[in-house]
Amino acid sequence: MAELTRETVRYLSQLCRIDCSEEEEEALLGDLQRILKYIEQLQAIDTEGVPPCSHVIPGVGNVFRNDVVGDILPREAFLDNAPEHVAGMIRVPPVLSQEPS
Repeated sequence: MAELTRETVRYLSQLCRIDCSEEEEEALLGDLQRILKYIEQLQAIDTEGVPPCSHVIPGVGNVFRNDVVGDILPREAFLDNAPEHVAGMIRVPPVLSQEPS
């Protein structure tokens, strides 16, 4: 099993931009370890000769509907709801930075 540490959890929470308390980090660490242990159990199952499927019940599949173009919201209407916009586009805070953390 992959070795998970609190440092790994801190790194993952930093990547996800989630602030966690020490108690939450500990709980997350336990949850992730249980998930990886379960995946190890699944990997031990012999699936040789089993065809891949998208549903466990035969004959069931996704039902898709046709796309229908409806009324389009005017740009001014959705920009009025945006907290900040520039040149007709919604401005959002940067997610990625150039500086290493």
